[in-house]
Amino acid sequence: MPKKGKIDYLLLGTTSILIVLGILILASVSASFSQEKFSNPFYFLIHQIGLGIVPGILLGVLAYRIPFSFLKKWSLILLLINLLLLAMVFIPKIGAGFGGAARWINLGPLSFQPTEFLKLTFILYLAAWLTSRTKKQRNKETKKHFTRLNAALRQFRQRRNYLTGFSQTLFAFLAVIGIVSSLLILQPDISTLAIIVFVAGLTYFLAGTPLWHTILVSSLGAGAFYLLIKVASYRMERLLVFLKPETDPQGIGYQIQQALMGIGSGGIFGLGLGMSRQFSFLPYPMSDSVFAILAEETGFIGSLILISLFLILAWQGFKIARNSGEKFSQLTAVGITSWLVIQGFVNIGSMIGILPLTGIPLPFISYGGSALIAELIGVGILLNIAKES
Repeated sequence: MPKKGKIDYLLLGTTSILIVLGILILASVSASFSQEKFSNPFYFLIHQIGLGIVPGILLGVLAYRIPFSFLKKWSLILLLINLLLLAMVFIPKIGAGFGGAARWINLGPLSFQPTEFLKLTFILYLAAWLTSRTKKQRNKETKKHFTRLNAALRQFRQRRNYLTGFSQTLFAFLAVIGIVSSLLILQPDISTLAIIVFVAGLTYFLAGTPLWHTILVSSLGAGAFYLLIKVASYRMERLLVFLKPETDPQGIGYQIQQALMGIGSGGIFGLGLGMSRQFSFLPYPMSDSVFAILAEETGFIGSLILISLFLILAWQGFKIARNSGEKFSQLTAVGITSWLVIQGFVNIGSMIGILPLTGIPLPFISYGGSALIAELIGVGILLNIAKES
């Protein structure tokens, strides 16, 4: 366990290796696309470094150095700003869409995805809010009584108030989830919504709320996602392809078939960096499907190293949460760690066919400045928590 005031070098080293691995894979995959589109084989690589890694490291260092109480105090403002930006994607000439989804904001030559930062700001707000709400309810229950009779009566009333207060917390939690969900459904970005809802539910449970709240939230969430799948044919098609991968191999099942071919052809040691044969056949080889390219070029060994790095990240992140003595820090560490690790394994799982296809990036590896910046800020916050533990 790192001493108070010390940098958690294991977490920092793990993140650094993931970033380097992402650079190597991007360099090997993007060269031909960059040359074809921009007459520069390093365009995408330079873009990822200049508009993703560099600002991500700078903001991550800021998140590491900033007083943690500041994040708690301003968490609501940060979330509201993020929600405003999320709504701005629907404004003509400001918002930009791709493939039928409105997810980007254009500011001159720069563009970014507000949803990537929403994962982080929502975790911060939820941790601060749940810390305040659960502390308030428990304080009511632990007051001392003067007489045995009064103690019994007060305990009954406080227990009733305790449950009532938590019920109000549940309704407020569902209301906030509803607002966030509405904006993401309108884009639509169901994959990001699934990650946010899952992490939010886990954080809500670990905050010490009643178990039946978590059961109810899980049931409502499962029902809502079922309806979202039913009302959109392409989501149902993705689910059918997941259940039967051989379905329509030249249509809706094309991506998973090509991904599995790439992963399988990598063998034990891979074909070597830059030697992928599937990158020209795979949709989104630099973002959604980057794991298939990584597995093809580095083989089972490279894939095992990547998975091990995410497991180390999970171990270290949850250890930071456990060692923290402050509830806001604990919930924030759990939320950030869960977000990064779950998103990583969902991306990998969708590429190897054990989960339905999603459009979420592989943390630290996939091409995309917004996601990388948000992820590095999240790591900076985790290092900040570790420093104070």
